[in-house]
Amino acid sequence: MKDLKFYYKKAIKKGFAIGAFNFSNLEVLKAIANSAEKLKSPVILAVSESALRYMGEQFVIENVKIIKENHTVPLFLHLDHGKSFEICKKAIDLGFDSVMIDASAMPFDENVKLTKQVCDYAHEKGVYVEGELGQIIGVEDNTHSDTNIFTDPEQAQKFVKETKVDSLAVAIGTSHGAYKYKGESRLRFDILQEIEKKLPNFPLVLHGASSVNSDTIAMINNYGGKIEGASGVSEELTRMAIKMHNIVKINIDTDLRMAFTAGVRKSLVENPENFDTRNYLLEGQIMVEKLVEHKIDVLLDSEKKA
Repeated sequence: MKDLKFYYKKAIKKGFAIGAFNFSNLEVLKAIANSAEKLKSPVILAVSESALRYMGEQFVIENVKIIKENHTVPLFLHLDHGKSFEICKKAIDLGFDSVMIDASAMPFDENVKLTKQVCDYAHEKGVYVEGELGQIIGVEDNTHSDTNIFTDPEQAQKFVKETKVDSLAVAIGTSHGAYKYKGESRLRFDILQEIEKKLPNFPLVLHGASSVNSDTIAMINNYGGKIEGASGVSEELTRMAIKMHNIVKINIDTDLRMAFTAGVRKSLVENPENFDTRNYLLEGQIMVEKLVEHKIDVLLDSEKKA
């Protein structure tokens, strides 16, 4: 199987991105893999530290192994927002294909030191490493920031050179979680352009890029939910980032949670007599499959060009 480096180089050349879809249960994992298989697109199966604890290490490893064996498309298991050398090392030793070391909350020199430590260990094992520079506002799992700190292009060049990181998550105005903006979404393409001048043809990553679809929110609320004021990054802006710049990986988590919740709520309300978890969890899985197919086809372009 070709590695992530192959697909990232191809993505830069052809103007598409690989979707990194987060999962925290079996149904969402199956949905991501099924959609990737249907559209013949590579995808990244992303799991956070908290999701790894919730599911259990062996559950994740064994189920992803089975999923990979039963699908023909490239599926890459990725640790999302690892906060320490220890958790990244654990993921590498467990057999993850790639890890993200997120030391973005640390001072620059400490971020460099920790990211380099992870890279040194991972590269000996043939594992790909993503780092982060700058901070994205919002809350998601174990990641929290009250402010946006945009990535400094000069620091980005130095960071990549000193750490030997394989890809870089940049902060240009996206946000973690479901409540990203008041008003219209906006991205700092000027900063992105400057980063790319300093790091030509280098793989860049966009976190916090869920669009938080209004129809999905309405569906949740229509079936007893109470989600008010949620907003996301417009898919038009994300497409611009992919096609105009070296954004080769898009992280999507909140949208999947929303879709799964909408499917489960609808099933339970419409079938109040049902207590078979397989029935209502399947409705959540189907909603996630539709969402992932939409992202691959309309947003990422990965099934056409990868």
